[in-house]
Amino acid sequence: MELILLGIAALFAGFVDAIVGGGGLVLVPALFAAFPNAAPATLFGTNKGGAIWGTSASMWSYVRRVQPPWSTVAPATLAAFVGALGGAWLITQVKSTDFRQALPFILLAVLLYTLKRKDLGHHHAPHLSGGAERALAVGGGLLIGFYDGFFGPGTGNFLIFLFVRGFGFDFLHASASAKVVNVACNLAALLVFASKGHVMWQYAALIAVCNIAGSLLGTRLALRRGTHFVRGVFLLVVAALILKTAHDAFF
Repeated sequence: MELILLGIAALFAGFVDAIVGGGGLVLVPALFAAFPNAAPATLFGTNKGGAIWGTSASMWSYVRRVQPPWSTVAPATLAAFVGALGGAWLITQVKSTDFRQALPFILLAVLLYTLKRKDLGHHHAPHLSGGAERALAVGGGLLIGFYDGFFGPGTGNFLIFLFVRGFGFDFLHASASAKVVNVACNLAALLVFASKGHVMWQYAALIAVCNIAGSLLGTRLALRRGTHFVRGVFLLVVAALILKTAHDAFF
């Protein structure tokens, strides 16, 4: 029964993550519920071992239809890979409990800003170039990559907000770009977790199959419905993530 529930959670996580990110909101708690005695690093590693396949499938579908601006995405991806290596190594050494109390407030600021700026992400109008573009891409990628390796839930949402607010992307281009960076984050973290034996590969394989199916469904829906749909789902997922992280941190 636990495996069936884990498979359903992985399917739904892949679906949500493909549209706006936030699949960890579903999958990480499911892993903690299924394996309450496992080390947190092992559960994070198992999550990465399965979710990377769904994220990769979603990324491939996006880049075939929506061309990411590589001058921004490439440096962000490389920086995120390095950041995720550091974050994943750190979580194998310490606990992430203290950070949890700050996360709901960070997400609330993202939600309120997006609601206030009703035109945010509706039009694809990149406004940075040259050194400013690379600096923000590297800085943002490094910070979010570190967070993804260290803790994880909400990474896709933070990446989309970075591309929309920081670079002027619309939500569809931002979601496509976020998938490229997210794959790099997942790969870096997975390398660290696997090297330290923190992946339950048999469960990661189950997660991978279900996550891919959900990701393909979510990507197809996002591409069909466009940027207005992605923005709406983004707001709903961030609101849900605020409630979930606040409950975990304070109750």
